Amino acid sequence: MKNKNTTAGYFLVTIIATIFTALIHEFAHWIVSESFGYDTIMTLNRVSTTSGEHPSELHRYLTTAAGPLITLIQATLAFWLLKSDKWNKYIYPFLFSAFYMRLLAGIMNVININDEGRISAFLQIGTYTLPAIVSGYLFYLVYKISKKHHLNWKFQLITTFIVMVVSSIMILSDQFFDIRLL
Repeated sequence: MKNKNTTAGYFLVTIIATIFTALIHEFAHWIVSESFGYDTIMTLNRVSTTSGEHPSELHRYLTTAAGPLITLIQATLAFWLLKSDKWNKYIYPFLFSAFYMRLLAGIMNVININDEGRISAFLQIGTYTLPAIVSGYLFYLVYKISKKHHLNWKFQLITTFIVMVVSSIMILSDQFFDIRLL
């Protein structure tokens, strides 16, 4: 029988996976911007150049693409690890948190255009096209793993709740305290 219990260890790993997913996403933006020679600031939920820095349009879009790209790589890697018949509940949060965060970012394009929405608009394919494709792809990965390993609604609900709470705390902390990491 596959271990699908939501133990204290699972809670802790899900919290870590959520924080990791958010920070590696922002770090990808930061490292690309820095590699282009811009003095860049990274907070919990945002990357920006310092005042007076004006990246070229190409640099801006490549920097924007870096975050979602690393998130997609993370999710795809987690999917391939979970695709085998050997279930490991501690890998699943790395897949699920990637899906949740990109879905939330896609929805937030209604309020403030970001990452996939910005790239989608730049490519002139409609603001919501790329967010829908990315979210759809990540949902497909989550669905396939959930079906393969028979993940029940309780396991999914608890995972969703943990990811939602942790990501909300990070986003709100960034908005209210502007915590600069780099």
